[in-house]
Amino acid sequence: MKNLEINPSQWQGILELDYQKINNSTQLVKAYSQAPLKIQRSFYPEGQEICHSIILHTAGGMVGGDRLSQTINLQPETQVLLTTPAASKIYRSSGETVQNTINIEIQEQAYLEFIPREMIIFNGAIFSQNLRVNLAPNACYLGWEITRFGRTARGEIFNQGQWKSCTEIWQNGCPVWVDRQGFIANEEILNSPHGLGGKPVIATLTWVGQPVSEDIVKNIRQLWSQRETSSQAGVTQLISGLLCRYRGNSTQEVINWFTDVWQLLRQNYTGKSIVKPRVWQL
Repeated sequence: MKNLEINPSQWQGILELDYQKINNSTQLVKAYSQAPLKIQRSFYPEGQEICHSIILHTAGGMVGGDRLSQTINLQPETQVLLTTPAASKIYRSSGETVQNTINIEIQEQAYLEFIPREMIIFNGAIFSQNLRVNLAPNACYLGWEITRFGRTARGEIFNQGQWKSCTEIWQNGCPVWVDRQGFIANEEILNSPHGLGGKPVIATLTWVGQPVSEDIVKNIRQLWSQRETSSQAGVTQLISGLLCRYRGNSTQEVINWFTDVWQLLRQNYTGKSIVKPRVWQL
């Protein structure tokens, strides 16, 4: 019989969060965590309506065989900003996969901004992520995923390993955006124009929940075109939202662009300016 015992050096992290509106304040009413995942106490730099929460990975990085599961629920009319304090690191694997699963429920008239810092995939790492977002009618979601392949500041190239990422966003029981990406690292995929095109950083920002006008799309494209850079980016209008893509060299460059997009969307759809998480060291 196959041995199903868990290697004690591998993490089985769990995080379950539930937010509720109480007296016009978004409150974290349930927080269950199992190491290495942990949630810091809530912050309210924008007032009581918008709750800022910081997700921590106390082990410092992920290794092959780790299983992480996050379940996040926003009850009606809640507003939440979720982020991480620093880059997530996926270390070289001896053959096993890091599996990261995130399930998000956003109920009626609730709004989530899910904006973690970048993820660094070390050479030789094997990583798979599945993100599923279910939105009720009149709910909104803004999220981004930023990935750097290899520790390029040290001259490292991601030419061994594997990366997979699947994002599904549903609203009212219908798929709005389904995105499956992945590759086995090799020189061809790193340099091909149909792969990374020689760029170590890729990123996606998704806004879903309300239709986006042509003027908004035009303004976001202008936010990119005014930059002097060799990186590449694009903006796509969805049925009830939009998508921003990036392929380039700089994590900070894409964070700056995505932050400008976030500000534009927040201002247009909520009438409020963004407040950057104070844990970000920008």
